[in-house]
Amino acid sequence: MRRFQPSLLGGLFIGVLSALPIVGAANLCCCLWVVTGGFLTAYLQRQQDPAVPLNASESALLGLFAGVVGAVLYIAATVVIFGVGGEQFEAQFRAVIEGQQVPAEAREMMDRLMTGRNLMLFLGAVTLPVYAVFSMLGSLLGVAVFRRKTPPGPRA
Repeated sequence: MRRFQPSLLGGLFIGVLSALPIVGAANLCCCLWVVTGGFLTAYLQRQQDPAVPLNASESALLGLFAGVVGAVLYIAATVVIFGVGGEQFEAQFRAVIEGQQVPAEAREMMDRLMTGRNLMLFLGAVTLPVYAVFSMLGSLLGVAVFRRKTPPGPRA
């Protein structure tokens, strides 16, 4: 369990910040919270045992796991938020759609998609792989930054 602690904390960081209504909008900027959560995972992995050099493959796996944990937390929080204010959200969405020139077939498809269960399935199908991949990339970036620098050898 201690081995996965950095990825659980990184996933918690991803899930909480992504689920916050205004703060979560920063994810539109190259998945900011997701990449930062992966980076945090590598940092925490480094802090856990500073004597052991960071292994890129293990960090990538922990970053992937952090992304999955973050996605699950984000989806769960979205379900709760949507359950509380779902009708208001649907009404706002319909008002925006009706103000645009959208073909009837597309409008009908969006109406079906915006129902509770379909929205959560769509959200899970998109969020889970995207968060996993971008968090893994963030952890690999963290490995590049936090890797122990080897001193240069003697010149010949």
